[in-house]
Amino acid sequence: MQKAHKKLSVFNWSGGKDSTLALHYALHSEHFDIRYLLTTVNEAHNRVSMHGVRESLLIKQANSLGIPLYQVRLPEAPDMATYEQEMNKHMGLLKSEGITHSLFGDLFLEDLKVYRENKLAEVDLKAEFPIWKKDTTQVIHEFIALGYKTVVACAKEGLEDFCGRVIDKDFIADLPAGIDPCGENGEFHTFAFEGPLFKRPIDFTLGEKVFKTYPAPEGGNPSGYWYIDLIG
Repeated sequence: MQKAHKKLSVFNWSGGKDSTLALHYALHSEHFDIRYLLTTVNEAHNRVSMHGVRESLLIKQANSLGIPLYQVRLPEAPDMATYEQEMNKHMGLLKSEGITHSLFGDLFLEDLKVYRENKLAEVDLKAEFPIWKKDTTQVIHEFIALGYKTVVACAKEGLEDFCGRVIDKDFIADLPAGIDPCGENGEFHTFAFEGPLFKRPIDFTLGEKVFKTYPAPEGGNPSGYWYIDLIG
């Protein structure tokens, strides 16, 4: 298939394992011409939103993958209205460059999928989900078998001992019962640093581990996450 017939796309890049495997699938499908990796970055701390990974490592990832990085800079703890306004603005700018599709690494959160589809439809863009509905146990084992490596950058309260660990078969075996092996329910988030798509591994060292709490929507109990600083 000629490149001209591929769907001009932006890939919503978290920097973690699900994003990496979805990108792997997308690039090998020959259906997409991925022009950018799009990542939301906390303006106050220069870190990937939610995952807490340093901007410097995000840039190294994009350089190693050979795909330009598109940053959406957000204020610290933006409300939904601010987030949606900024995303709508940037997706409109990308559309003006000829982008028609936006790709995600989501697996099975149906409400999130519908939300993404609806918001993109507002600017006449379409969503694609290369690994949608794949079994999460299968996904993590495939990720490892392909030769990718990823480290846990943050984890929910109670899983702090997993922060800074590289995901391998021992990691999966050590997860407590009820924890999704891909962390698809928000149990943990990762930073991918090596594998077939990367031109070179991304070097980093483990720094300080800190705990942060986030307010819950609609008056629920706040959630807490442990973050390990990845320095590189």
